[in-house]
Formats: sequence, C-alpha cells, structure tokens
Amino acid sequence: MVTLLALLTLTACTVSPGHTIHARQISAKQPTPAAQPTPSASPSPTVKPTPGSLDWYVSQVPTFPEAPPPQPVPLPATGAAQFWHRLPTDQKVAFITIDDGGLARPPAVPDFIERAHIPVTMFLNSPAAQEHSDYFRQIVAAGGVVESHTINHNSLSGRSYDYQKREICGAADTLETLFGTRATLFRPPFGNHDATTLRAAHDCGAKAVFHWTETVHEGKVRYQTPDKVVRPGDVLLMHFRPALMDDLLAALKAIHRAGLTPALLEDYVRTEAPTT
Repeated sequence: MVTLLALLTLTACTVSPGHTIHARQISAKQPTPAAQPTPSASPSPTVKPTPGSLDWYVSQVPTFPEAPPPQPVPLPATGAAQFWHRLPTDQKVAFITIDDGGLARPPAVPDFIERAHIPVTMFLNSPAAQEHSDYFRQIVAAGGVVESHTINHNSLSGRSYDYQKREICGAADTLETLFGTRATLFRPPFGNHDATTLRAAHDCGAKAVFHWTETVHEGKVRYQTPDKVVRPGDVLLMHFRPALMDDLLAALKAIHRAGLTPALLEDYVRTEAPTT
C-alpha cells in the first residue's frame, strides 16, 4: 500500500500544472495569421521638370486659343515692296520673328519650337544659313519659314540700287537653293531702309518689308509703345543668341497676356495682289 501511494504521488507530480521538468513538450502548430492586405501604392508625386531643361520650357508655355482663320492683308500692286512695322490687322494674332543666325544657335530651340508648336519666321543672313543649314532645316521641319535678311548684314539706307539689290537678291538666291522656296518677305538689317530698299526688295521677289513693334532680349520684352502691351498684328523681334529659349518663352507669355495667339506671319500676308 505504501508503495502504491508513493507511485500515485509521483504520477500526480508529473502532471501538476506548472511543473514541466518531466512533462513531454508538444509544440502545438500555431495558426497562420491571416494575410494582411498590402497597402496600395500611393500615386507617385508628379516629377517636376528641372528648371532650364527642355521639358521645363515646354511646361511653361501658356495655352492659347486656336489662331483665327487668316484674313490676309492685300498688297498694293506697285513697283515697290510694302513696308510695315506691324501687320495692319484686327485679328487677334501676333508674330514671332528671329533674325541673323550667325551668332548662336541654342541646340534645344528646334525641339522647343516643334514641341510647343511655336510659329516662327526666320530672317536669315545667307552665309549663316549656308554654314548651319542643318540647324535651320530642323526649324523648317517644325513649321518655321525662312525669309531674307541680306548677305553681309550692312545698313542699306543710302546705298545704291545695285548694292542693295546684290545684298537682297544674293541672299534670296542662296536661301532658295538651301531650303527650296523663294523668300517673299524681307527685313533690312537694323531696320534701316529707304525707297531704294523697297524697290530692290520688290525686284528680288519680296512682297513686303518688315520692321517690328517689340524686341525680346535675354527673356525680357521691350515695348516700343507706352501702353506696354502686344497689339493685334504686332511683330516681335528676337535674334539667334544664347538666350533664345528665354526670349521665345517671354514672347509667348506676352502674347498670351494680351489675349492674342501666336501665328505664322506668312499666313496673314497676301503675297499676290488681288485680281480686279
């Protein structure tokens, strides 16, 4: 009996709660926790283009309404080209023009013109056009038009008819060979001209001679009127210089502030006299 009681006591000790020295350990399989839903990825913030990059310039271009259907200004049937500071129109358009071509040709300009759909007229000196024809062809492919700006960029006012005709016709001949179309507009260097200039330009195939109403340099528009606003028909002048990207953007913003749309100058000039 004593022996039996001892055995029972020993067995009870082995199963008493909290006594694990001689107990068999059974690791129960833990339930697999329910899969937690993966949080949806937050939309990545829009990456802003780096200031000064081509994407940045394109992002800064205002949104314009469509240019109105052109109502070309008729030209008088005379023996001289018409001279204009601005195109005489009430249509809500203004015109971007770029001169020279020999000083600087920022490499991003052709892509900027193409991506932002900027209508530009280039008044080129023929030696620069010949030396850098691939660059200017890119702008033509983007919708730009080449017009004449003489050979040597000398002031024409007061020069003989033969001298002026050589400068104007010589440039127009070279540009036609390079780009396949004859210049129908002309801009005299520095804007200097006289009656002989208008006659020589006409005889070289130009129907109109253009001055300008605003200049743009280093990203700043310089107005030539006291109200400092771009008016319908205004012609903005800039040059192929290092800051041309800034100049184009400044011109576009000035045109937008005025409630106008940039348009191609050639579309709004009737280059043939109307028939009677």
